Amino acid sequence: MHHSQLAGFIIDSLGDDLDGAADFWSQALGMPVKQEAGTGNEGYVKLDNGDGLNIEVQRVNHPSRVHLDIATDDIPAEVARLEALGAKRLGEIKSWVVMVAPTGHRFCVVRAKDPDFADKATRW
Repeated sequence: MHHSQLAGFIIDSLGDDLDGAADFWSQALGMPVKQEAGTGNEGYVKLDNGDGLNIEVQRVNHPSRVHLDIATDDIPAEVARLEALGAKRLGEIKSWVVMVAPTGHRFCVVRAKDPDFADKATRW
C-alpha cells in the first residue's frame, strides 16, 4: 500500500526570461521568491506560499500552462493506480513521470520529499 497527495502547482513558462516570469507570478500571487542556494534546480524558481505546498515557475520549451504534481512514496504504484483510472503515461524526466489525465490535463508523479509524508498523505 502506498501514499499520495497533491505536492504543488508548477507554472510552465515558455521563453528565456524565467526571472521576469517568476517576478510576475510572485507579485500576482503575493508569494515572495524563495531563495534556495545550491539546490541545483536551474530552470525553476520557487515561490513561498507559507504552507508547504510547492509552487514553482519553470522554464519550458512547450506552450505555457499550469500543471500539478502528485507526490508519492511509490511512483510505479501511483502511476499504475492513475493508469487504471484512465491516465496515460507520456514519459519520464529525471526522477518523475509525466502523465495526462482523461481530461487532457498534464501532471507529474513525483517522489515525496517530506520525511513525515506517510502520516499526512492518503493511503491507496
